[in-house]
Amino acid sequence: MRKIIHIDCDCFYAAIEMRDDPRLAGRPLAVGGSPEQRGVVATCNYEARAWGIHSAMPMRTALKLCPDLNVVRPRMDAYREVSREIHGIFRDYTERIEPLSLDEAYLDVSSATHHGGSGTLIAREIRQRVWEQLRITVSAGVAPNKFLAKIASDWRKPNGLFVITPDEVEAFVAELPVGKLHGVGKVTAERLTRLGIRTCRELREWDRLALLREFGSFGERLWHLARGIDERPVQVDSRRQSLSVETTFDQDLPNLAACLAELPDLYDELQRRLTRLDQSYRIGKPFVKLKFHDFTQTTLEQAGAGWDPDSYRLLLGQAFARGDKPVRLIGLGVRLVDLQGVQEQLRLF
Repeated sequence: MRKIIHIDCDCFYAAIEMRDDPRLAGRPLAVGGSPEQRGVVATCNYEARAWGIHSAMPMRTALKLCPDLNVVRPRMDAYREVSREIHGIFRDYTERIEPLSLDEAYLDVSSATHHGGSGTLIAREIRQRVWEQLRITVSAGVAPNKFLAKIASDWRKPNGLFVITPDEVEAFVAELPVGKLHGVGKVTAERLTRLGIRTCRELREWDRLALLREFGSFGERLWHLARGIDERPVQVDSRRQSLSVETTFDQDLPNLAACLAELPDLYDELQRRLTRLDQSYRIGKPFVKLKFHDFTQTTLEQAGAGWDPDSYRLLLGQAFARGDKPVRLIGLGVRLVDLQGVQEQLRLF
């Protein structure tokens, strides 16, 4: 039996903006384009949603609904960096990760050894680590397949965890509205309703042939989903681009000397991980990441630099000088060159 986790960050862009500027917390906030230039809402926090604001809404409309709405332009580099950090946490548990977007992913933990292989405990620890290291919340769903895991992650949003065990699948799916089924959009849902089908229990009353006649090839999919069956694998669609280690400290490090004192342990752990690296990668540029006490952060890398302790000390000093304030997290890493991908490109040419 597979164990699939679906992780979904709660109002991701808005959460990062509220974290980095606490004055925005507790107030209606939308991240998106300018209303003067026909911008739209990329995402909004829950205070804004209470006013009826939602993603893809024209920003001008959002401001009419809530004149006190705080509008922030997107900072995609910051969002991508946080997404990379979250995926770094994922990789501590499994390499079978299917990213759906910057803020959403499936994890197949069927073969994981952490917590005795318990998907529930792994999901709980991931949620805790994301909060402790990044100060944003994620919701998680755990189930035997992708379809149910995604539904489960939405069940107790925001900042929730919901588990559907194999024994619970049949009863849980029976009461599920057909509009929740993967691939059922508004038009198909209305069509099912006209046929008197509102729940999966009612959908199960139709045999496979009748569904095929009514919905074509999608009828086969409906027959399976109504029974909680989803054989789609977690698709690992990208190769690793970096390898790193990092530590979030219980107390902020007050100065550069305190940061340098933490370097040897981090460097040793990085070397241990590099020895286990697949030979289809070549080590590229070294980098250092610092997150300061106010959650601002900087990453510094240098082409041509070595991977020895002195090179990392130099990078750490330069990175610290960019902020010159107490540090809550230090990360060391290397960029990776995917030799397998290079060979594939050469064969294409």
